[in-house]
Amino acid sequence: MTPDPQDYDFELDRALAAVVGLRTIIPEDAFTAEVLGTERAGNGAVIRSDGLILTIGYLVTEAETVWITLSDGRVVPGHVLAFDQVTGFGLVQALAKIDVPHLNLGSSSRAKVNSRVILGGAGGREQSVAGRIVVKQEFAGYWEYVLDEAIFTSPAHPNWGGAALIDGTGSLLGIGSLLLQHMRNDGDNEDVNMIVPIDLVKPILDDLLTTGRSSRPPRPWIGLYATEVHDHVVVAAVASGGPAAHSEVAVGDIILAVDGEDVESLAELFRKVWSVGDAGVDIPLLINRDGETFDIWIRSVDRNDLLKSPIIH
Repeated sequence: MTPDPQDYDFELDRALAAVVGLRTIIPEDAFTAEVLGTERAGNGAVIRSDGLILTIGYLVTEAETVWITLSDGRVVPGHVLAFDQVTGFGLVQALAKIDVPHLNLGSSSRAKVNSRVILGGAGGREQSVAGRIVVKQEFAGYWEYVLDEAIFTSPAHPNWGGAALIDGTGSLLGIGSLLLQHMRNDGDNEDVNMIVPIDLVKPILDDLLTTGRSSRPPRPWIGLYATEVHDHVVVAAVASGGPAAHSEVAVGDIILAVDGEDVESLAELFRKVWSVGDAGVDIPLLINRDGETFDIWIRSVDRNDLLKSPIIH
């Protein structure tokens, strides 16, 4: 699975030198510490010559300390500039001159299924995987997250978080987010990496760099973890300290509708929640519990208001 330089028309080692390692430390009282931990590690891709790094947001959310490991073994400090809840991207700025190559942003919308790609991890060829795009499709995550069209690649990279998806021209197509299973045409399952497409960061990059967040109105967040069970959307858990935890919703509840509109999938649930209004609006849910159907209301919030802001160094 190790990529071979002879298979590509660009300088492979130079492109992979733009992939760096990230290690972050998060305060114990941070909102995400309980779920994501207080020490996180993964990868990132240098996207500008001044040391701007694009990564996956969960690695850097609420981080107070960031260390960047370069391909030559040097370790330099970094500063979190932004993490975007809608796309899942995070931005880190190196706080020292790193003098490494950077990856140009490619076009994820033009990437074709079955095209050859590389999922690059920090450490060069030995830490990277040569593979292909197996499918491009909608993805819904239980943490109130939906991508209209995510990229899925195989073989799966074992250190996928923040890994750089590089196309046949040496451009960046996306950032690794998850390890999942995908059913092939023959009925067998294969491990795949879910990639957040690079096109999603382009419209918001300037906002993230100047203000630390997108200029779009914040989506309502209710702090509810859900799953799909036999064509039903079921509450699997609630976020500690989140809005749902302060409501009447309970684990095992079946969510039948949002604001009077039926829901049958995670994507439908979250999109209908977001359609009710901006953060702060009351979200009406129709719940079935043990055969009894009733309404509850959850007062939504802006999730960013619960998170620690990046510390200015």
